[in-house]
Amino acid sequence: MLRSRYIQCSRVFLRTYATATSPHALVFLEHRQGVIDSGSLSALTAAGQLGGKVSALVVGGSEHVPGVVEQAKNIQSPSPEALSPLLEKLLSDSSPFTHVVSATSSAAKSLLPRVAAKLDVPAVSDIISLEHDAANNSTTFTRPIYAGNAIATVRAPPSVPIKFFTVRSTAFSAALLQDGAEAETQAVDPVDVPDCPSKHLKTNITKSDRPDLGVASRVVSGGRALKNAETFAATLYPLADVLGAAVGASRAAVDAGYADNSLQVGQTGKVVAPELYMALGISGAIQHLAGMKDSKLIVAVNKASTTNSPFNLALSTRTITLIRISQDPDAPIFQVADVGLVGDLYEVVPQLIEKLKQ
Repeated sequence: MLRSRYIQCSRVFLRTYATATSPHALVFLEHRQGVIDSGSLSALTAAGQLGGKVSALVVGGSEHVPGVVEQAKNIQSPSPEALSPLLEKLLSDSSPFTHVVSATSSAAKSLLPRVAAKLDVPAVSDIISLEHDAANNSTTFTRPIYAGNAIATVRAPPSVPIKFFTVRSTAFSAALLQDGAEAETQAVDPVDVPDCPSKHLKTNITKSDRPDLGVASRVVSGGRALKNAETFAATLYPLADVLGAAVGASRAAVDAGYADNSLQVGQTGKVVAPELYMALGISGAIQHLAGMKDSKLIVAVNKASTTNSPFNLALSTRTITLIRISQDPDAPIFQVADVGLVGDLYEVVPQLIEKLKQ
């Protein structure tokens, strides 16, 4: 049995329109050990751009919900099969909600399309912008397609009563927490789901002292050129530590067992847009570029087959160069890199670490 509460934020997001009913978005908020997921904060920002009320849905076990509402701690992760009847109930015919919003997370990818299909309405995924027309209750979204090589414009017309969409977190700033903001808390009756076909057993979280990959301002990524897991760790981790950066990996490195799949950057991994992205030994396959090409500064270091030419690294206290290191000087990653360096990563990285420590 699941219990839930939703929080209605009326002070920050409330606007009224004289010509049409104001939109009312329901945001599926995900929490982990008392900390709101950064992607959910971006989803709140996107929901606020609709120009109406924003309510947040917090879901957990019956023994955890009170603590979740107050401190967002010890949240339990129900399966989509168990959670969808609850969300479907909230969005019944008498529902005030016009939009359902979530971050583009694994949970949302399973939950929102399931509920949208039950309600016979479409769902738009991974949006990067939106515009709501309050006059006729239509919403226009843009979303990347073909691994980010094209942008599709999708319009949800007034005939769609509830508009489901997920948000790419890198496209929206995180919602700011404001002291003293008022929010009404309402309890929702639990929904009993007998004979649920799946059950959540446990959640394994990779713990690290480094910044979270999805929100880090600096990222150091490695590819298949790093040979094995030991070389991957010995080469990337010291550089990441001195930069205060998160560690990422290409799909090839993850598939080869060099890094955990939670570190994968790309179309089938995490989409990041840090201030600094360093790609070491990454050729730049299209699925990897889709996950990092929006980074503010991208530098590529690539090793030619025969070269012993020296290289220069310009460092200052205010500017850090983004470097990509690959085995092919004509690799596709140079097409998106702001700075490219032809060199051996096993020579470049130790010298870079030494200069950063000075």
